[in-house]
Parts: sequence; C-alpha cells; structure tokens
Amino acid sequence: MKQKIEVFPGDEVAVEEEYLASDGTFAENGKIYASQIGELILDNEEYVARVVTPNPPNVLKNGDIVYAIVADIRKTMATADVVATEGTKREVGGETYATIHVSKISPGYTDDVGAELRKGDFIRAQVIETEPSLQLSTRDDDFGVIRSYCGTCKTEMERKGKGLYCPECKYSMPRKLARDYGNVKL
Repeated sequence: MKQKIEVFPGDEVAVEEEYLASDGTFAENGKIYASQIGELILDNEEYVARVVTPNPPNVLKNGDIVYAIVADIRKTMATADVVATEGTKREVGGETYATIHVSKISPGYTDDVGAELRKGDFIRAQVIETEPSLQLSTRDDDFGVIRSYCGTCKTEMERKGKGLYCPECKYSMPRKLARDYGNVKL
C-alpha cells in the first residue's frame, strides 16, 4: 500500500529505520527529508520514500532531442546554446552550452564544420553526452539545421537541393539540413 502526502523542501518525511531515501528526498542523521515540493510516496513494498513533483525540472539527459542556436564555429567543432527540449514547455535547467564535434555533424565524412553549420543557425540535435560536458549530434536525417537566415541580408534561407539559397542575394551555400527544414514552428 502507498500513502500520498503533500510536502515541502525540508519537511521530515520518514526515518531511515523504515524507509530508504529515493527521488526527491535526502537522508541526514537517521531522518529522511523532502528536497523538493511535491507528493510524498511512502512505498511499503520497496520501503522507499520519494517525492514526486507535478512539474519536474527540465534536466537534459542522453537521448533527449533539443533545439539550439549555433553560437560559434571552430575548426573541429561547433558550439551551440540549447534553448528547448522537444516534448516539454519548461525551460532547460542546468548546463545549456553544448559542443558538436565535426565527426557528429553529418553521416558522411566532413572536415569543414563551416560547410555544415553557420553561426546563428537554428538546429535540432540529440544529446549524446551530459558529463563532463554537454555534447550534441546532428548525424541523423531528422537532425541538423531547421531554420537559417542569410548572413548578408537576414532573409530566411530557402531549401535548394541539399543546401540553402537566399532569394534576395541569390546566394547558395551548403548545410547539414534536417529532413523538415523550413517546416518547423519555433
């Protein structure tokens, strides 16, 4: 049988003789305390005390699909600022500065990061590492640039074959595009 009680951070919720501290709780001096606001669940089958919050923080983990803006291009990598996680409306909590190594940008061989991504591009990527630093990949067809603006006139770029085209400047350039480039609502 499970008991449910609303608790706040610092509330004493159980003792270690009866339960083990689990998600949303911590143990100190033989007592278990809530570490977040939420519903206390005292599980008498597993003998754990946990606090479940109705709106948990958006902490990135491996496999998450994220949206980011390319911040800088270097010889062997791009850096990006993660702005959202697919499937949630909450802001991203924790580290949002990410890197994309040249080997993780495209399924084929590339040695020129600047030919695949540009500063200011909006991208969809997958989180492949969170420790020791946030690392992303755009290798899959669903990942890559989803929106881009011309560096000269700031007009939204149009898809043309495997690259992008500026209708104002009449300029074409290569990019690692997501399958649905231009059809993503931000």
